[in-house]
Amino acid sequence: MKKYRNLLFYIGVTGGASVILYWIVIFGHNLEIGRNILVPSSGKSNLNEFLVSFSHNLQHPLAILLVQIVTIIFAARLFGWICRKIGQPTVMGEIIAGIVLGPSVLGMYFPGVSSTLFPIQSLGNLQFLSQIGLILFMFIIGMELDLKVLKNKANHAVVVSHASIVIPFTLGMGLAYYLYPYFAPMRVQFTSFGLFLAIAMSITAFPVLARIVQERGIHKTKLGALVITCAAADDITAWSLLAAVIAIVKAGSFVSSLYTLLMAVGYVCIMLKVVRPFLKRVGDLHVTRENLSKPVVAIFFLTLILSAWATEIIGIHALFGAFMTGVIMPSNSKFRNIFIEKIEDVALVLLLPLFFVFTGLRTEIGLLNDAFLWKVCGLIIMVAVTGKFIGSAIAAKFVGQSWKDSLIIGALMNTRGLMELVVLNIGYDLGIIGPQIFAMMVIMALMTTFMTGPALDLISRLFKSKGILVPQEINDLRKYKILISFGNWESGKVLLRLANSLTKNLNGNAAVTAMHLSPSNELNHYNIDEYEKESFAPVISESLFLNQKITTLFKASNNIDSDIVEVANDGDYDLLLIGVGQSIFEGSLLGKVLGFSTRIINPDRIIGKFTGQEKLFENSPFDDRTRQIITNSKVPVGIFIDKDLNKITRVFVPFIFENDSCLIQYAQKLINNSSAQISILDLEDRIKNRNEIKEAIRTIEQSAPQQISLLSNVKIESGFLQQQDLMLVSSEGWKKLVDSQSIWLKNTPSVLIIKP
Repeated sequence: MKKYRNLLFYIGVTGGASVILYWIVIFGHNLEIGRNILVPSSGKSNLNEFLVSFSHNLQHPLAILLVQIVTIIFAARLFGWICRKIGQPTVMGEIIAGIVLGPSVLGMYFPGVSSTLFPIQSLGNLQFLSQIGLILFMFIIGMELDLKVLKNKANHAVVVSHASIVIPFTLGMGLAYYLYPYFAPMRVQFTSFGLFLAIAMSITAFPVLARIVQERGIHKTKLGALVITCAAADDITAWSLLAAVIAIVKAGSFVSSLYTLLMAVGYVCIMLKVVRPFLKRVGDLHVTRENLSKPVVAIFFLTLILSAWATEIIGIHALFGAFMTGVIMPSNSKFRNIFIEKIEDVALVLLLPLFFVFTGLRTEIGLLNDAFLWKVCGLIIMVAVTGKFIGSAIAAKFVGQSWKDSLIIGALMNTRGLMELVVLNIGYDLGIIGPQIFAMMVIMALMTTFMTGPALDLISRLFKSKGILVPQEINDLRKYKILISFGNWESGKVLLRLANSLTKNLNGNAAVTAMHLSPSNELNHYNIDEYEKESFAPVISESLFLNQKITTLFKASNNIDSDIVEVANDGDYDLLLIGVGQSIFEGSLLGKVLGFSTRIINPDRIIGKFTGQEKLFENSPFDDRTRQIITNSKVPVGIFIDKDLNKITRVFVPFIFENDSCLIQYAQKLINNSSAQISILDLEDRIKNRNEIKEAIRTIEQSAPQQISLLSNVKIESGFLQQQDLMLVSSEGWKKLVDSQSIWLKNTPSVLIIKP
């Protein structure tokens, strides 16, 4: 009876409640008398009522906004992925996505879709949300600036940085003198027009530049430190100038703007002398995730919002307040990392793409409809490149840099990206620049950002150097070299254990390199060093336990697959060890764009098939990342499937194909370095007719007769497989096991798949 008690209670409660509710509804109908309640009289009117209601729901502002957000995020991720594949920053793709969704493409070719998806009355909501995203983004930019670096390396950096502002600023004013009669809106003073054009020419995109420096692997070099410092100084100077320009524009004249500027100076003093010490005390008491509670987070968010509000009402724009709040945040790196992580995903993934699309909706490239306008656009690009690229390069050369480093600094400082769009939108909102100039300047921002990567490659070729990821000391080694590439420290420890089992008795004649590559869009300049330490700490600890010397290699990567292959090939390694890829960034087109592993259409595989790198109807037993590495690697690859490998004492080696002879050398290494017991299975007499394999096995038997056995015509049971520590198999053999859905797969131990 006890087991039915809960069921009876449930039935009694729900049944009783249903009766009471029914009784209330019946008697409630009596209350409708005299209220002229309209009730549909037919099924048709009910359907019509539903359709009207459904149509109304579709057109509700919230429904439209949600559809816009979904469309924007998908487009931003798609174009961001495309740009990443061609070696461009992700932000380039997001900017292009905004233009494609605007009147320049979608509005021109699919006007019906454009008006339905982005009706004019909905743009206000989109603008406000995008402004929130910008405020959070500028807050992050402020936090990523390391003022200590500016203090320590400000000498040469300030000269280069200010030269990279003064020269394009002056050229921008000269350009404004030429453009003002043709393009300045009515009632806009020349000073306002000229100052905004000059500032737009002077901007450098600090976040994009920092990402490129990381991806190029120069962030730890003197050149990388100098460029980052220049960009940081540039950011602070340019935003201070922009605040002054906005004050002058809003006040109407320089004299009347002095009141605004005095208020701005007072605001900065309060932030530095009052708010900053208070936030430092709070930050020092809450430096871990555990004690960074919601009330504490609320204090910092309130400070951000109040600061943005203050600068908005002062008249120097809310974005300056957000930037300033980020700058005065507690300097403790752990605290800033935690806070950046809390904000970054929402700001960069969800809200910031709304700003790109809102900018795209304003950008009408179709307005440039004659040769004169395109000549003006070309002139703007030429002035921008001359001022920033050449100006920075000359200044860098003047302070003692080589021509190569000077040109690299010029190319990097010429990167404008998102920061340029922020300035342009401010100018557009204030009515200082019109639609035509706005479109030209957006094109300039795209071109100067796009040219950074190719310019750096060209400079490297001209000076006959290649940005090789592999340290020179690794290239110079003549030892047996193993490269392990890991995504997380757990897999790094296991791969190191496996590499050690292949080399530990080689008496210094082997070298192991542990490499960790991380997607550059998941890192920021401020936390990259700490992230590197955290990634390698467990692996280094394991190397000390194993008494295995290792070389560590870390890089923020724009294309992890290609960089793994590049390091392995350029370093001339004897073996590349990787784990089976489980990254959410891989898989299908949708998976690569949004981070899912759904298989839809993989463009890489299509290209591979039509270029002959893959057979058209052949399925791969590996995930896409592993398959790409196998296809492009010029060195042997070991793909490891871990099933809690702790030691390697018993190893099973099935010979499935006649060309599996490559497995013998790895079996011998496991015997020599780990004293492993090797069981070789000769399936279908593959070894019987191969004298060289039999001779190799015989040689091993002479030196270690108790550690190798040859099995033939033996049925392998699950119990035998479960007793093994490792299965060593060729890539072709593994494919056959997967294709035939071998019963071995359910019972295999850890597996090392060798692609020779």
